[in-house]
Amino acid sequence: MKTTAIVLAAGQGKRMKSSVQKQFLLIRDYPVLYYALKTFEESFVDEVILVTGENEREYCKKEIVEFYGFKKVTAIVSGGKERYHSVYAGLTEAAKRTPDYVFIHDGARPFLDQEMLMRAYDAVRECRACVVGMPVKDTIKLADEKGFAAQTPRRDLVWTVQTPQAFSFQLVYRAYGELIQKEETLSEQGVRITDDAMVVETFTDVPVKLVPGSYENIKITTPEDLKIAEAFLKESSKNKDSGR
Repeated sequence: MKTTAIVLAAGQGKRMKSSVQKQFLLIRDYPVLYYALKTFEESFVDEVILVTGENEREYCKKEIVEFYGFKKVTAIVSGGKERYHSVYAGLTEAAKRTPDYVFIHDGARPFLDQEMLMRAYDAVRECRACVVGMPVKDTIKLADEKGFAAQTPRRDLVWTVQTPQAFSFQLVYRAYGELIQKEETLSEQGVRITDDAMVVETFTDVPVKLVPGSYENIKITTPEDLKIAEAFLKESSKNKDSGR
């Protein structure tokens, strides 16, 4: 079975309040993007397609892929205006290689690990569609249009969704193709596509399996997240040094 990973690194990171895009900021001397690419490089995944901004393609090629020797990155393509445009660009490139399964991952999530990948791989081979995530720790409230609490869903049934999200390639490629055809209509209806699972849920009848990820599998979005990431890596290094 051939597997391809699409790693998204085209975000602007406006909430980071930095002139440097978040995926290129350093955590312990390495760019945020480095960590996810390293995990895929050392995994069973056959190849990686990196999606970045048009103006960052050469930088990614020279300063990330070639500099760190990531041999599995076989293509660097330009992203689009919205996240789903970037995913579709990656899927279109992947279609030239016809993989069996595809993993879609945010490059701003540096704490992907091999165990997480294997859980997703086992699930996607069985169910055709899966996402990693974790049960919420807090009580969740659904608000009405006026900002009042309207509903309290059962906490044991609510998950925060992460990446990677893994799919049968043909399933997700067809679903994204339909999304691109209907995006104007969906926009007029106020539908906002927020993740890949939502595309599969909207345009296919295949249920999406939830697979445990990790509470440490955070997305680097704000300056505070960088501090948390530094703490995670410091603790990880300490555990390795002590032999745990």
